[in-house]
Amino acid sequence: MEFQALARTPEQIAVRDAVKAICDKFDDAYWRERDRTGTFPHEFTKAMAEGGWLGIAMPEEFGGAGLGVTEAAIMMQVVGNSAGAFAACSSIHINIFGPHAIVVHGTPEQKERMLRPLIEGKIRACFGVTEPDAGLDTTKLKTRAVLKGDRYIVHGRKMWISTAQIADKIMLIARTTPVEECKRPTDGLSIFFTDFDRSKIEAREVHKMGRAAVDSNALFIDGLEIPVEDRIGEEGRGFYYLLDSLNPERILNAAEVIGIGRRALAKATQYAKDRVVFGRPIGMNQSIQHPLAESWSELMAAELMTLRAAELYDSGKPCGAEANAAKYLAADANFNACDRAVRTHGGMGYASEFDVERYFREAVGTRLAPVSRELVLCYLAERVLGLPKSY
Repeated sequence: MEFQALARTPEQIAVRDAVKAICDKFDDAYWRERDRTGTFPHEFTKAMAEGGWLGIAMPEEFGGAGLGVTEAAIMMQVVGNSAGAFAACSSIHINIFGPHAIVVHGTPEQKERMLRPLIEGKIRACFGVTEPDAGLDTTKLKTRAVLKGDRYIVHGRKMWISTAQIADKIMLIARTTPVEECKRPTDGLSIFFTDFDRSKIEAREVHKMGRAAVDSNALFIDGLEIPVEDRIGEEGRGFYYLLDSLNPERILNAAEVIGIGRRALAKATQYAKDRVVFGRPIGMNQSIQHPLAESWSELMAAELMTLRAAELYDSGKPCGAEANAAKYLAADANFNACDRAVRTHGGMGYASEFDVERYFREAVGTRLAPVSRELVLCYLAERVLGLPKSY
């Protein structure tokens, strides 16, 4: 059984098939070894860069493909559906949504200097937003950037920063005006795209449950100097610039985990056909059939919501509710599919050689980030149903 991302136009079909051809070169054994050793998949990211896919949603004048979030979502679902699962997605994810603030608010000089090497895969960036004491409350960020002459001096901490062990650049959000001096707590934050200076930034890797091939880190920033020309847009407007990338991030994350869930479901379905117990394939038993059929339905529903959100975004229409709902539905559908895949395999589902345990470990994280399922429900209750804010 082979699942394919929904592609409606010849261009979308071409994207799906071309990306799949690259992903198919990196099999389970490749990704199993990267997971076991915690080694970054340089060969995979290089192949995606050489194929021109790191800039799928970036402007054509800087080497990108100039396509929409819909095409990017199709691409990322194919990557998620590959043997690399969430690790493969995470190795290139920031290139798809991370530079959006530069695209929208950067100067022509910044776009040329920053976007082109990202698209060509010549530099690698990490995204420094989350902090240990702030979580999802971005207005409470404490990392401070103080302007002295022609550069900002930065001190602070960041948490759960992916790819910091190998990053050349960092997209950093920091407070440039103390919150007590701002009219609104969302004011006074600024975004920078600058060098990852390891003499001023210490990256301590966080050893975690899954996705070992792509590092997560705690950052300790002590006196990082950022030239003024590396600030994106106006000083103090960083929070609002960050909002520009939240909906596409949720859409792409949803597409990725749908791909993972479908891979887990395909593995479980094939095992249910092949595994014979008491003289019959276990797939003849409704206790095996029904959960897998449920997962097919859940993943299809999540995909339709994801495509709906992507189409709204690409047409310039509000899509916050749909993007958040897509992320919520996809993460739960993926978790259920991976859990059911392990249980369908029985004891062998616990063995790394069958890979479904790797998908399951990664699935846990997809319900936690980039936004928790509980905060999505709060958003929908408040913004869609009109209920009072609960936090």
